[in-house]
Parts: sequence; C-alpha cells; structure tokens
Amino acid sequence: MASILVVDDEMGIRELLHEILTDEGHTVYAAESAVQARTIREQMRPDLVLLDIWMPETDGITLLKEWSKTGQLTMPVVMMSGHATIDTAVEATRIGALNFLEKPIALQKLLKTVSKALESSPKHVELEEDRATQPLSPNAGASKVAVSEQVSAPHDDEYISGIAKTYYDLPLREARDLFEKAYFEHQMQIMGGSMTKISDYTGLERTHLYRKLKALGIDTSRNKSES
Repeated sequence: MASILVVDDEMGIRELLHEILTDEGHTVYAAESAVQARTIREQMRPDLVLLDIWMPETDGITLLKEWSKTGQLTMPVVMMSGHATIDTAVEATRIGALNFLEKPIALQKLLKTVSKALESSPKHVELEEDRATQPLSPNAGASKVAVSEQVSAPHDDEYISGIAKTYYDLPLREARDLFEKAYFEHQMQIMGGSMTKISDYTGLERTHLYRKLKALGIDTSRNKSES
C-alpha cells in the first residue's frame, strides 16, 4: 500500500479521507495548510498528494507551482475543489497535476482516482520494473492458498524480527490482512470479546473497529449488544 498526503483546510474533509484511505490499507498524512504540507512532503516523501485548491494564505495552485519550479513535484498530485472552474482545473493540469476531484467527493470516484494516480507513482513504477527483471522462482505457480496455509503454522526458526518468514512471500495487502485478522482475533480472545476494551487498546473508534473486523471476516455479532 501507499503513503498519501491529504492537504485541506477543512477538518471534516481531512478526517473523511483519512478514514476511507486508511481502510484501504494506505498510510495517510494530513495537513491543514501549505506550511504543514511542505514539511510533511519533505519528511515523509508521500507516494501521492490530494491537494485542495482553495486554502487560506497559500492556495493549492500556488503550492503546486512552487513544487513544480523547485523540482519537488516528484509524486502525482490530484487537486480537489468544490468551486473550481474548468480554467482552474486546466491550469492545474498544465502545471503538473495528474487529475482533479470535485467536492463532494464520491467514494468510488475517489478510490478509482487514487488507484490510477498511484500507478504513476515513482515507487510503483520502480517496483514493477524490479518485478519484471526478477527471474521466476520454481514455485511461482503455487497457489496463494498453499502459502496462506504455511503462514498459519510456522516453526520457531521461521521468523524475521518476530514475524513469520512466509508473510514476506505474500503481496503486501494479503500479508497485512492475515496479520490484522490474527491480531484482532487475539485481542478479542484476551479482552473477552469486549469491543470497548479493544477500541481503547487499539485506538480505533468503535464504528471504525466494527467495519475493520467485518472486512477481515471476524464475527462480531455476539458483541453488538455491548454498551
């Protein structure tokens, strides 16, 4: 998954995009101004930036121009706005923006745009090039099911930094899902199924927690009556 910087002066937009994109497995950084965006872009080097056009002090178009002129536009940028004109969108594209999202942002439109933008991210391109040059292993045709079965019962000497070695043979999304499922099932067991305790321990809001467990295929029906 990717690291994404969301730049928007509206807290509601930042929180909404953070929740949606985090649920998709991405790491999300949020900035409410161009000042914060500059710092995060320099320190975190995000794979993608979702940049609001209308912001106080320094607007998105100005920040985009700045990154372009200073050679810092090394990641795809998707502009966002609720009142931008066609001329503004065209200008942003001319400067270097990859795409444009109109507010209110539709969920499927957001996910499709993010997925498409990440395909042009330098990190993605490099990863695809590396995969293309790597020789196929003798077990390249083995099914994911077989690998998943190996993950469930590793031997004591099959760990790297405390993580089962077979996790490293899986695509990132699949390995993450397997780990998260095992993690939350463990927490449910030691917390006696208390969603309140799990929410407090993991730092996840209860609605987000229920959505996460449902996506992982973990049954929470017996806990829904809990206050």
